[in-house]
Amino acid sequence: MSTTAPVAAPPDNRLLFRFLLVAGAMYLAWFFLYQQWLEPDGRLDVALCGQIASASVGLLRAVGFDAAVAPANAQLLLMNAEPSVVVYPACNGLVLYALFAGFVLAFPGPWRRKVWFIPAGVALIWVLNVLRVAALAINHHYSHQTVDFNHHYTFNVVVYGCIFGLWMLWARRLAPNASALTPLN
Repeated sequence: MSTTAPVAAPPDNRLLFRFLLVAGAMYLAWFFLYQQWLEPDGRLDVALCGQIASASVGLLRAVGFDAAVAPANAQLLLMNAEPSVVVYPACNGLVLYALFAGFVLAFPGPWRRKVWFIPAGVALIWVLNVLRVAALAINHHYSHQTVDFNHHYTFNVVVYGCIFGLWMLWARRLAPNASALTPLN
């Protein structure tokens, strides 16, 4: 009498295809909405840059630094009345918010959790960005020769690591087990 283990069914790739389809559609929507309309218009980027700069100045002042936003440039942080950090559109966090939200929207999971998790994640990324800009201003004030390295490497590792952690939290804890989800027909 021979006993053979049941043969596992091949994995159902419908959830993967659904994820890729939704992610691709959101990428196209991002491309046409942002790249073709919002970025050339510039007002959203300018507003976000100014808002990040102002919040960073508020944080710096709260911990005792002489910080201000430059009167002629709402994107420029001053430390002791000296130029310190400029928040450019590539650093205002908008792309990170969209990237984070897009992953959560494309990944299967209950909508009632997505409705609170996406704003909470975006808020956390915003806080990290404010902390990053404030830390860069302090870095510039005390050790300006290390700003370029910290801007391009240290803070990117921290911010992208946090976003990856949020994605893992979503995928492993907050979204139900993918095998329990009903795939699209």
